[in-house]
Amino acid sequence: MEALALGPARRGRRRTRAAGSLLSQAAILLFISAFLVRVPSSVGHLVRLPRGFRLTKDSVKIVGSTSFPVENRTAQITSTGSLVFQNFEESMSGIYTCFLEYKPTVEEIVKRLQLKYAIYAYREPHYYYQFTARYHAAPCNSIYNISFEKKLIQILSKLLLDLSCEISLLKSECHHVKMQRAGLQNELFFTFSVSSLDTEKGPKPCTDHNCEPSKRLFKAKNLIERFFNQQVKILGRRAEQLPVIYYIEGTLQMVWINRCFPGYGMNVQKHPKCPECCVICSPGSYNPRDGIHCLQCNSSLVYGAKTCL
Repeated sequence: MEALALGPARRGRRRTRAAGSLLSQAAILLFISAFLVRVPSSVGHLVRLPRGFRLTKDSVKIVGSTSFPVENRTAQITSTGSLVFQNFEESMSGIYTCFLEYKPTVEEIVKRLQLKYAIYAYREPHYYYQFTARYHAAPCNSIYNISFEKKLIQILSKLLLDLSCEISLLKSECHHVKMQRAGLQNELFFTFSVSSLDTEKGPKPCTDHNCEPSKRLFKAKNLIERFFNQQVKILGRRAEQLPVIYYIEGTLQMVWINRCFPGYGMNVQKHPKCPECCVICSPGSYNPRDGIHCLQCNSSLVYGAKTCL
């Protein structure tokens, strides 16, 4: 969990061949299958004190209220005057007030400073690619279509194994499509998503900058596009009759989708410094599902509401 603060403070060639070979083998395998089956880190909000002011832990008390105590294990003020939150949790979102007393110099009188600022929990958006593709199919009640669907998802998943990306089939439908010259034909409409997994959940540890979800997703997108292009090339080289199930050239479409987790939403007006952040819903709003915005709910009195009661 991370914290977003608003207030007074600012805040080789060999490798290429291997990849190409894998794509070719995968495309060929799928083609043959169609023919055979006929079938929280500690993120703190820094409060900068006047120049020359020195503060130590011994001179500071961290207090709260009876309903929301602030403990030293979750909040600290360092000797340089920085307020640091550790293990930030959703319930710690809210309005914070700091009362400070200090003397800029020994000769000057004690000055008092009151700071109010809001701290919101936020999370990275749950973003993913959504693909659609169409295949010429066997009759819509044929079990071969189901077998082919499973084989397609298995091959795509294997292609993305090293990227710690996950393929999910969202929808698969068979329709009778009327063609201008060929009459009615059966077509499979596939919709699937590609999302990034946590790197620690992947098959291989990943520690460099290439582990960023957006970079891994971009590589996954390129592999999938190349995979479908390979199928077109393989079909183009065939001299004999086409298989029952095959990819229809030019039907692959892709869109980039952003979603926030329940209880979070994007709000560029309220959080202009982080317009693409999924920020916890404030009291008076909620997000019940993976939408983008917090919806109004006057009866909601907590941060991160997922229902409107």
